[in-house]
Amino acid sequence: MRYDLNLLPIFITLMEERSVTRAAERLGITQPALSNALARLRTTMQDQLFVRERYGIQPTPIALELAPVIAEALAKVDDAVLGQQDFDPARAERLFTIAPNGYVEFVLVPAIVARLGEVAPGIKLRLTPYGSDLADTGVISGTTALVLGRIVDPAENLVVQHLMDESLACVVRADHPEIHDGISRQQFEELKHVNVLPPGRLRVGLFQSLEQQGLRREVAVSVTHFLAVPEMIAVTDYCATLPSLICRQLARDPRLKTLPAPVDLGTFPVEMAWHVRYRHDPAHRWLRSLISEVVKEVSSSRSLQRANLL
Repeated sequence: MRYDLNLLPIFITLMEERSVTRAAERLGITQPALSNALARLRTTMQDQLFVRERYGIQPTPIALELAPVIAEALAKVDDAVLGQQDFDPARAERLFTIAPNGYVEFVLVPAIVARLGEVAPGIKLRLTPYGSDLADTGVISGTTALVLGRIVDPAENLVVQHLMDESLACVVRADHPEIHDGISRQQFEELKHVNVLPPGRLRVGLFQSLEQQGLRREVAVSVTHFLAVPEMIAVTDYCATLPSLICRQLARDPRLKTLPAPVDLGTFPVEMAWHVRYRHDPAHRWLRSLISEVVKEVSSSRSLQRANLL
């Protein structure tokens, strides 16, 4: 059977975007041209592949079955071609899709983007949600270059690299009537708390640490992102327990102050994972190396400023 190989990247883009409009914009083609390509794909695959819904398109079961196979085939072609090429970051023009969890997006991605702007202005990043399951990020199928966060139970086809360990601290409003230069165990348990509910295992890790220390916490409100915390804390007498690097950034807000937790809540790992097929790809290796360097610098800076900020 003869078919147009140019249709396969279009299929993968539609799978990732779940929108004809966004897929056309990403591919740099018109919507009529993409619709025409989709019609040819449907004829080739003998399936609708995507059905329209209120907020976009959804893949059919056959499309879901085909996606990882086609993504892997395209990745192997990329490996064969790109592996023979020298990678020059200063001149390269390429888009990488990465999936950082909420913590990494808040404290590390800005530094990564800034470094890319300095040394590789043609490299662009597209962030996709980390979610609660690695399969949802696209890293297991290879459609996403890498994930950044806490990697739990990785699939066999993923390579995992440890980047750093992060600790936890507390943040309250600067003029808190009861909390001054420190927070005791009793005060911690008597306060009401703002709880962050990011997807993944960071939530589990904090709850487990509190349980292991026998530390009680009355949660008054739960939010879905770290960005919601400073405004919540600034207008209440609540407390939030957050990763130390986030506390370091919040300490710049004059309305807030950060303090060590009343007990040692341990650390959690920050890791990076990618599909094995990208192990030797020059561009992917370069990007992973850049991220590792940025994380080391951010982590070292935290250690130097820890005494002043906490």
